[in-house]
Amino acid sequence: MPEYAIETEGLTKVFRGRFSGRELRAVDEISLRVPVGSTYGLLGPNGAGKTTFVKTVLSCTHATAGRAMAFGRDTRNPEARRPIGYLPENHRFPTYMTGWDMLDFYGALSGMDTAVRRKKIPEMLNLVGLDERAHHLRLGKYSKGMLQRVGLAQALIHSPKLLVLDEPSDGVDPVGRKQIRDVLHSLEQQGVTIFLNSHLLAEVELFCREVAIIQKGKLALSGTVQELTSGSGYRIEGLHVPERLETELRARARSFAANNGSLALLFATREEANQAVDLLRAGGCEIESLARSRSTLEEVFMKTVEGAPQAAAQAAQ
Repeated sequence: MPEYAIETEGLTKVFRGRFSGRELRAVDEISLRVPVGSTYGLLGPNGAGKTTFVKTVLSCTHATAGRAMAFGRDTRNPEARRPIGYLPENHRFPTYMTGWDMLDFYGALSGMDTAVRRKKIPEMLNLVGLDERAHHLRLGKYSKGMLQRVGLAQALIHSPKLLVLDEPSDGVDPVGRKQIRDVLHSLEQQGVTIFLNSHLLAEVELFCREVAIIQKGKLALSGTVQELTSGSGYRIEGLHVPERLETELRARARSFAANNGSLALLFATREEANQAVDLLRAGGCEIESLARSRSTLEEVFMKTVEGAPQAAAQAAQ
């Protein structure tokens, strides 16, 4: 079995103005590997090239240079795309169809026979949280959140090995996002590779094991969520710290905060943190907590897209 569900080498997409002749490198020589069975998040600000990258990987738009493969096969080959389920960001499903009709239509396009479709359709609609009434309601009557749910069902109808989702939680309320996340967790446990593009960094941090950040068409940063958000220091919280000792510890710490008799301190190294613990113990103070501090994925993201990749890399060390 191939090692990677998605693999790109120097993938590039250039748009040229019809009259001006100007070039826009929407995707600029991106090389990326998504392991089989992984949960992978694609991040970037608006206009960074995320959706164009996804469409180029899936051959919805032709690459200018480079190549993209799914499970070791060039995605320009239609057979390579059969094991892929795709939910676009700005999907346009026929509004005159019901949820049931739509899944029947897309299931047929995927090569499923009638008997299999009839069995799978109610399973998929129930799986994504659409009740019996919604099964036979026209899509024109669906809310934005309901359309996202039926779109996810459409991507799952043929039991794909790779699920590509472009903003899957767009327009979905918090309860619905939790339900979608539960569905994706279940698929992950079944070995399905999930590649999602989302602006909801907290959702990505909760769900994805690996992420890549795209900025201005280029790959700016990639790695596991744990690596990118791992400790940037050590945080100690002490109680009832005397004023003299508090002054000394503040001078040693990278940052500090005092509140209602407690003192929170951040130290850059383990050695500095251990020295602070020794001082607190010698001063008869109680130590409330000692923990490795972490950056959030949002902090890493902001440092990267604001043009400070070096700072983002330091946050991951």
